[in-house]
Amino acid sequence: MRVVSGEGFSGWHALNDTIMGGRSSGSCRCGSYGLDFDAQVVAEGGGFVSVRSPLFSPPLDLSAFRGLELVLAGEGRRFKLAVACADGAAGLTELIPGGLRWVREFGTEPEGFSRVRIDFDQLTPSLRAQPIEKLPLGLPLRFDASRITRLQLLHSRFGDDGGANPGFRAGPLHLVIESIHAVA
Repeated sequence: MRVVSGEGFSGWHALNDTIMGGRSSGSCRCGSYGLDFDAQVVAEGGGFVSVRSPLFSPPLDLSAFRGLELVLAGEGRRFKLAVACADGAAGLTELIPGGLRWVREFGTEPEGFSRVRIDFDQLTPSLRAQPIEKLPLGLPLRFDASRITRLQLLHSRFGDDGGANPGFRAGPLHLVIESIHAVA
């Protein structure tokens, strides 16, 4: 099932490390080909650039699927898919500054397009680029594919484990996202 492609990327926007004092910059535009993201990545002071969807209202219900497939051209860099979900804990995770995200790091081919599959059971909970096991007050974490509120792709100096991303490169970046599909 197609989640987004072509002109459907309208409303996606850049969110870069300037929100935390960094100096990276980026902008995106969409067309019939998908989403085009150009950025200048600066490692010091933050070290990330990203594109993210608007909030899905109502949330996407992808519970009938096992994961997502992304078709994108990423210059051989490593990226992170971050998925936000409305939670069953009375929305408490959205009150956490930076928000809880379910993430998975992946690589891309140096040239041309890559087809990347990320199963929902591969996603791990993260808070501001740091893996977490439980919410404050010991509340359990559970990914809910029936309540997806936002998708985001990041190129960050931090990997899934909070350590260094071996595929991180400062400097100019060009990312094209052709489509995102839910897959069985």
